[in-house]
Amino acid sequence: MNSAAAPEAMRPASELESGHPTSHKGRILAWAAWDWGSAAFNAVMTTFVFTVYLTSKAFGGEDQASAVLGGALAIAGAAIALLAPVTGQRSDTGGRRKLWLGVNTAAVALLTALCFFVFPRPEFLLLGVTLIALGNVFFEFAGVNYNAMLAQISTPQNIGKVSGFGWGMGYLGGIVALLIVLQLFVQPSFEWFGGSTEDGLNIRLVAVFSALWFLIFALPVLFAVPELPKAQQGAGLGFLASYGLLVRRIKAIYRTSPHTIYFLLASAVFRDGLAAVFTFGGIIAAGTFGFELKDVIFFAIFGNVVAAAGAIAGGFLDDRIGPKAVITGSLVGLLASGSMILVLGNGDYSFFGVDWAGTTTFWIFGLFLCLFVGPAQSSSRAYLARLAPHGESGELFGLYATTGRAVSFLAPALFTLCIAVAAPLVAPGEAQRWGILGIMVVLLAGLLLLLPVKAPDKTEIAVVPAA
Repeated sequence: MNSAAAPEAMRPASELESGHPTSHKGRILAWAAWDWGSAAFNAVMTTFVFTVYLTSKAFGGEDQASAVLGGALAIAGAAIALLAPVTGQRSDTGGRRKLWLGVNTAAVALLTALCFFVFPRPEFLLLGVTLIALGNVFFEFAGVNYNAMLAQISTPQNIGKVSGFGWGMGYLGGIVALLIVLQLFVQPSFEWFGGSTEDGLNIRLVAVFSALWFLIFALPVLFAVPELPKAQQGAGLGFLASYGLLVRRIKAIYRTSPHTIYFLLASAVFRDGLAAVFTFGGIIAAGTFGFELKDVIFFAIFGNVVAAAGAIAGGFLDDRIGPKAVITGSLVGLLASGSMILVLGNGDYSFFGVDWAGTTTFWIFGLFLCLFVGPAQSSSRAYLARLAPHGESGELFGLYATTGRAVSFLAPALFTLCIAVAAPLVAPGEAQRWGILGIMVVLLAGLLLLLPVKAPDKTEIAVVPAA
């Protein structure tokens, strides 16, 4: 069907939101650069470096510092769940998606840079966790607008490929940022003041580096992608009144496209399992398979490379067979890989005359887990972007963030429960491996919830009637 002559309710999402029937390579690169830069906050600040620094003995002991950090992040998660849909909605209706992407990104960069003033003393713990928690809030708000932009810089024919490219850039950006941090600050390859560990200077400078890295790579999208046109419905509403509009729109979506709501629920469950693969992967590698810290870091680097390749390849498949097929296949692959790690464990085995050690098992099937995580994540974003009604991508991705936060306790809780149940039944040191079963239960539940959900049309998106 000729989209130029099609009625608005059946025109491609990218054309509806940006006015351009075709995607531009320059805009795609600029958009993906944000993903590349954001890895400095995700990988460096919140996963591998700064939060490890915050939970060290210098801040009053690992247990106490971890508890304080966990509490702060829980509060941040609640704030995101409550505010993300409305902030996305208001950027949609006000025609300020790019503006709020810039504002929230700048807030993350500023909060990250302020971590330079978190000295390694107990009295600075509260400052550190507050900055990280607030950074997480603004990062999620920025992510809502960033993800919603996907429909502006792609077409229904290449939206999966574009999403996969962006996700792959995020993985690769994290690797590059981590390598730079290791070489300049953590284990400097030459002598300079930034490598000094006095007063935690090297780690505090990592915060400054991360802020600049994110800010620099976030700039291109703010110049290359045009602002969203201002909508009529919802414009000028007060903040509290926006919640009333949100409820009416959710009801309207459920009436006209119930499978959109079903997908939000299913994706919330399996995305929690996907997050747990990375959250607990390093813990299992060290605790069950005896990896040393350097081995964990090497695995993290290789794992990110494989995840990036998977995300990019999955994006190409997404545009050919649809996002639901990619997600379903990825979840099956994750369940199969996780089962092999669970069954084989850290024992020594011989298959076809080849001896397998436990570390070999984890390297092979752990990398398969990473391979399938990438396409599942990128196709989930593409899936929702295909479902997003005209002018409501931000609101829908806000709900995407909210539903994800609402069930984010599932995988950690089942991981812990399975270990607790297994502890008295298995040999010492073997119980942690059974935590994998908890993650697999969450992934399986997400897969079962996804199966009855109707796959989105690859070329057309209908508009939800006004609430």
